[in-house]
Amino acid sequence: MFVSENLTVNEKNHLAIGGCDTVELAKEFATPLYVIDEDLFRKNCRVYKDAIDKYYDGNGLVLYANKALCTMYTCKLAMEEGLGADVVSGGELYTAIKAGFPMDKIYFHGNNKTDEELEMAVSNGVGHIIVDNMYELTRLNDIAKSHGVVQNIMFRIKPGVDAHTHSFIQTGQIDSKFGVALENGEAFEIYKAAHEMSNVNPDGLHCHIGSQIFDVEPFVKAAEIMMNFAGDLKDKLGLAIKKLNLGGGYGIRYTENDDPVPYDEYIKHVSDIVKDTAKKRGLNVPMILMEPGRSISAPAGITLYTVGGIKDIKNVRKYVSVDGGMGDNPRYILYESEYSAVVANKAGDEKTDKVTVAGKCCESGDLLLKDAMLQPAESGDILAVLATGAYNYSMASNYNRIPRPAIVAVSGGNAKVIVKRETYEDIIKNDVL
Repeated sequence: MFVSENLTVNEKNHLAIGGCDTVELAKEFATPLYVIDEDLFRKNCRVYKDAIDKYYDGNGLVLYANKALCTMYTCKLAMEEGLGADVVSGGELYTAIKAGFPMDKIYFHGNNKTDEELEMAVSNGVGHIIVDNMYELTRLNDIAKSHGVVQNIMFRIKPGVDAHTHSFIQTGQIDSKFGVALENGEAFEIYKAAHEMSNVNPDGLHCHIGSQIFDVEPFVKAAEIMMNFAGDLKDKLGLAIKKLNLGGGYGIRYTENDDPVPYDEYIKHVSDIVKDTAKKRGLNVPMILMEPGRSISAPAGITLYTVGGIKDIKNVRKYVSVDGGMGDNPRYILYESEYSAVVANKAGDEKTDKVTVAGKCCESGDLLLKDAMLQPAESGDILAVLATGAYNYSMASNYNRIPRPAIVAVSGGNAKVIVKRETYEDIIKNDVL
């Protein structure tokens, strides 16, 4: 009935998540409200960890994507489940530091890291920095030298694989702001340069071909390309690649039309090609790193809104307006991303109305769903938009000076605030007259 496995309809005909009635959550914590099912979040972590343990004999590490949802609490959950983490900014790294995350399990990404961010990473003992370009490499080598350390690194490689996804989230092709390309020799030259430097240790490879991918084949092809490149580095430079980070981008189910592959299937198929290619090229099987991205947190989250005005333009469109919008979920206005929704206080009823759910921001494009089927909604109803646990809070803004929502974690019928709701005072706290 729902796109996420953790949602049910209770005896009041209300949507429930984590044993909590969503209508009651809306009353207690107000709306808009992000809700994260802690149990499903943990379960998704374990699916990946178990698959790594099974197909790579434990010689691997799953990295939680802070880009998708970064809070001290979610860092704590990932840490407790035995995951590592990837970060893409000083702010995400700082959050992980404050959460007590083990720094040797942190992998720091980004195509244009500042000196301050590199200093923070090196001085705090970050496990690996994924270097994006020669400019960053030379600066990092100098910074590491000033701290008297040799920093473990890997480079982000563009394997030239078509990810069959939205052009904005394809990152593995040569025309991308990320990484160095294989086909023009750029990748080989930067590894050669790093191999000759004194304060960096290029012991790994990284690639990431895109996001929201529903095919196994692109991942298999990327793994084969990367393993062959590892073979070339060994043969030509004597450089041993000990870690292979194959990124992620596994698709999730936002609507009934989405048909994702079971998460562990990606790892199973990729493991076969990694082992086969290693044997052919005379390589040791490297430690495998995987980045599940949104697929851990997205299915575990929903966002609750209160329905306000309803505008039925005869023979044109029916608008259902809510008390949130692009400020708490900009993904529609960015990518025209599709979601499923349900009127939480009528969750078991049939969806008979075709509506467009509009946000409250002063933008015509501020929509959450367009031409979607929904239970008949009335002002005051609670609307739940599903699978919003990734890239909603993390991309939220204060556009129109609207405070960002709170985040509540639910488990076993209990709810706790893990991020406080912003206030108007928070909005103006950095203003200076």
